[in-house]
Amino acid sequence: MSARDLLESIRADLAPAESDNRLVPLIERGAAPRTVFGTIAAEESHIVRSDWRSLHLLAARSDAAARDFFAGLAAGEGMALARLPALAAAGGLDEAALAAYEPMAGCQAYPAYFTWLAVHAEPADVILAIVANFAAWGDYCARIATAMRTQYDLDDEACAFFDLFATPVPEAVDQAVLAVQAGMDAGRSDERAARRYGRLFQTYELMFWNTIANSCR
Repeated sequence: MSARDLLESIRADLAPAESDNRLVPLIERGAAPRTVFGTIAAEESHIVRSDWRSLHLLAARSDAAARDFFAGLAAGEGMALARLPALAAAGGLDEAALAAYEPMAGCQAYPAYFTWLAVHAEPADVILAIVANFAAWGDYCARIATAMRTQYDLDDEACAFFDLFATPVPEAVDQAVLAVQAGMDAGRSDERAARRYGRLFQTYELMFWNTIANSCR
């Protein structure tokens, strides 16, 4: 099986059901309070910083192809971080409130697991797990960005964090496939581990969304 075939197989197996994420439909209906965007921004302010470090650690442990992939994602985290203050403001959090916010465990399980992977896992297998979830994450971001404009009358600056991730980047997937194939060819990839990492990644991401959904009750 080629790296691309393996990626598509993992992606198909892990595709989330519509009902798995309870927060995105709430936002699409305008049923979530506007403060939800402040909560997302505050949680993401911890996640993005943690993921940035994890990606750099993975890059340092990788060969050339995987290193370039992780470094590119890390650059994206930097752009995401710069967009969070506007998202926080849209949800009613100023700089002081953002700094004072205490994160929820259910939201921070994802970056904690990512840090574990950055230390312990084979980089090629981590790439498979990350990329398998690209489509679902991008879809959630696109739907939220649309709802922010149509249901909450928010401007482009407020929506910029989600806009950043809403557009597919085929070049990143191609780069990932090359890196994974190099790992497979070198005997440094374990399909069973990659599938496990992807499954847990998806579970922890859904925990993020649904923890925030619970806080909206």
